[in-house]
Amino acid sequence: MNTMLSARSLDSLRFDNNFVRQLPADPQPENYRRQVQNACYSRVTPTKVSNPKLVAYSKEVAELLNLSQKECESSTFTELFAGNSLLEDMDPFAMCYGGHQFGSWAGQLGDGRAINLGEIINNQDQRWMLQLKGAGPTPYSRSADGLAVLRSSIREFLCSEAMHHLGIPTSRALSIVTTGELVLRDMFYDGHPKDEPGAVVCRVSPSFTRFGNFEILSARNETDLLKKLIDYTIQTDFPHLGTPSAEVYTAWFKEVCRTTVEMILHWMRVGFVHGVMNTDNMSILGLTIDYGPYGWLEGYDANWTPNTTDAQGKRYSFSNQPHIGQWNLLQLANAIYPVVQQKEPLQEALAMYNDLFQKGWNRMMAEKIGLATFNHNSDDTIIGDLIDILQLVETDMTIFFRKLADISDTDMDTASADPLAPLLDAYYAPDTLPDGYREKMTNWLQSYKMRRAQDNLPQSVRREKMNRVNPKYVLRNYLAQLAIDKAETGDYSMVGELLELLRAPYDEQPENENYAVKRPEWARNRAGCSMLSCSS
Repeated sequence: MNTMLSARSLDSLRFDNNFVRQLPADPQPENYRRQVQNACYSRVTPTKVSNPKLVAYSKEVAELLNLSQKECESSTFTELFAGNSLLEDMDPFAMCYGGHQFGSWAGQLGDGRAINLGEIINNQDQRWMLQLKGAGPTPYSRSADGLAVLRSSIREFLCSEAMHHLGIPTSRALSIVTTGELVLRDMFYDGHPKDEPGAVVCRVSPSFTRFGNFEILSARNETDLLKKLIDYTIQTDFPHLGTPSAEVYTAWFKEVCRTTVEMILHWMRVGFVHGVMNTDNMSILGLTIDYGPYGWLEGYDANWTPNTTDAQGKRYSFSNQPHIGQWNLLQLANAIYPVVQQKEPLQEALAMYNDLFQKGWNRMMAEKIGLATFNHNSDDTIIGDLIDILQLVETDMTIFFRKLADISDTDMDTASADPLAPLLDAYYAPDTLPDGYREKMTNWLQSYKMRRAQDNLPQSVRREKMNRVNPKYVLRNYLAQLAIDKAETGDYSMVGELLELLRAPYDEQPENENYAVKRPEWARNRAGCSMLSCSS
């Protein structure tokens, strides 16, 4: 049994646990793998571990939860967020949900290795769910062990916080704790498993409800429960929409479409690729969740996916993310239709998605290249030509747009020694740029110069605007892997260094220039530094 701690040890946590109070539980108390019917969750207790040690915690998330530094660095905190102890007001559970995986219905999935500790209300009356990932098996674990390894836990911890500081809607991460135990994993799914250090991440979000929570109830024709979950979600997470009704249901779906568009536009802005956009990985709040085989574009390649499982089909590639977002919303629309009972408003919302994305894309790309506003008469061509040119030679997306902000009109003068000189740091082979490419980019720079002149913005103002949307620092896979390599020897220093770096991704940080360079050649094909599997 898990030890029960007095609430006085972390007395700033006020639990509300509305989800388990309002929605029906699995009546079976035993924790064994099974199909769970007519329930939204199963109560389950985290598995105790032998020797938990705190790797890192996010001070910003701690502040959200009204936790002090002293509390976060206490042994009580480590025991609690390793799953070894529970506060007396916690009511841990695992959610039941289904999902479409790689386009096919997968049936019941659920929290196979995530255990929600409960919902707290902070001093600002905000609701936050605390969830442990890697805290042991649940009824939804199928054939898996419910555990997580250090490498994937570090990647999730760092990326959750990096995305927040980039201004991207995301779940957060409070802490990462090693367990002192080994976990067997086949990282490449090639029949060569090995033992890896185990770890537990504490995720934090207003809600972890996914598209798949609604899909499973609809697929099972549990319509009364589906309505109850929809009503609960609106009342809890969308109270501004009013009392649930036919009209409010469609307003709710439109809002989910809108927030999903906004999230994906942010992904596209910074070159982030989620890697596994299954419907069970889509937040009803439009938050980025479930950081598995993600990555940032190194060389700009619209068809790149970081997921080895998706290497052939490229369903979840960078350029396909907007389409998949709409496809996933279509599955959600199908799932809630038995309650909504109106086809046209759902179709209108899905059509609205296209319009919102296109307008958002135009606005976002205009901001990335420093234009005051998007001009349909000229900017479709300017932006489209740039996207095409970026893919002709291997060009680092993050560095390219950051360097573009530094280019003055004089730099773009064809009479200068080399108009491309300010951009050379972005190219993986700057000394061998083909003449044809040089000509195309030089011509584009001239068109860009003429278009910029229409805005009459001072260079310093344009540069500042561009640098607010084009980050200098992102969590490149090779950086995460270097931190993992150290951590697996017991040295957690680089986890802390990257966490600190990524708190200010748009700032220059002169002392950290070594983190703002292209992926080194040694990392091009190394495991964990480019593509990744779903193994964690």
